[in-house]
Amino acid sequence: MSNSRPFTLRRSEIAVSPERLAMLGDAVFAIAITLLALDITVPEGLHGSEVPHALRELLPAIGAYLLSFAVIGVLWLTQHALFRLIATVDRWLLHLYFALLAVAAALPFPTKLISEYGQTAVATACYSGSIALSLGFLGAMYLRLLAAPALAAPGTDPAELRTSVRRSALHVLVFVTAIPLAFWSPGLAKYWWLLVIPVRALHRTPAPAAPAAPATAGEQQP
Repeated sequence: MSNSRPFTLRRSEIAVSPERLAMLGDAVFAIAITLLALDITVPEGLHGSEVPHALRELLPAIGAYLLSFAVIGVLWLTQHALFRLIATVDRWLLHLYFALLAVAAALPFPTKLISEYGQTAVATACYSGSIALSLGFLGAMYLRLLAAPALAAPGTDPAELRTSVRRSALHVLVFVTAIPLAFWSPGLAKYWWLLVIPVRALHRTPAPAAPAAPATAGEQQP
């Protein structure tokens, strides 16, 4: 009679690879981007003279679509840069990533709010809060890798992780401070979001140096 026990996972182990999680994220981000475009519609049965007015009425929806498309695109690119540094997924990383995907999947809702009620404080604050949450979860995943180096891929530079944590914290700060600002001036809060551009430029992670090409026979010293 065999005395082997059925295989069970310890609480600290996750039976999923980083690659499969990244694939799940690709699907979630793709669906979120698709849902953004569904709100760009015009009424049916318009006369020819009414079409230009209907298109002008769509401008806020198109602007909100382009804004959220750019946000989701940056989140997707950042996700792939992050998973390049992950060798093992633990429960902290899994929970943080699922929280990020939950916020990303729901981004069409604050996008619709900002397109229809963009001049209101509540809609602007809701959008700011959604972006702050998503960036915060990404930053927390970088922080988890910094706190648990065994989860990081071999050769991961801790300085790169610290730079990513610092950049994420500043991005979150921009959108969090935009929330109270929205209740004073929704328009000014939207301009406040532009601060992420210089923050991202100042804390850009340098690209890894390309390996030196081997010297040819004619270039070798005698």
